[in-house]
Amino acid sequence: MDIEPVATEPAAGAVLQARPVRPGEDFSRVALTGPALALLEKLWDRHGPLMFHQSGGCCDGSAPMCYPDGEFITGDADVQLGVFGLPGRGDLGFWMSREQFSYWSHTHLTVDVVVGRGSGFSLEAPEGKRFLIRSEILDIP
Repeated sequence: MDIEPVATEPAAGAVLQARPVRPGEDFSRVALTGPALALLEKLWDRHGPLMFHQSGGCCDGSAPMCYPDGEFITGDADVQLGVFGLPGRGDLGFWMSREQFSYWSHTHLTVDVVVGRGSGFSLEAPEGKRFLIRSEILDIP
């Protein structure tokens, strides 16, 4: 059986790392690829400030869902993993349910884009593209 190596530099191919926001953490947990950043800039221009919430539902295939900032109400059941400073626009938070984070806490997530239809609730759906997550094991103590 092959064993995947532990990533020492998370998010190969990422162009923008999120600022860490979790207490006591000084490393990024989430990043954007160039295509994801380009699509987010287009969506920001159309919809204003944005946010991500990592879906854990069966129907969305655990997809990163993009909403106008504040449209998806977060609370004690959610964890903010990081904040992207989108150049020339502003901050974009990335959230996940606390329960899902308990399973994914050892991973670094990279938001990417592929052609195809995702969820009708995420802002990129009309573009004929969908956000997806690529994950790597974090090398953290």
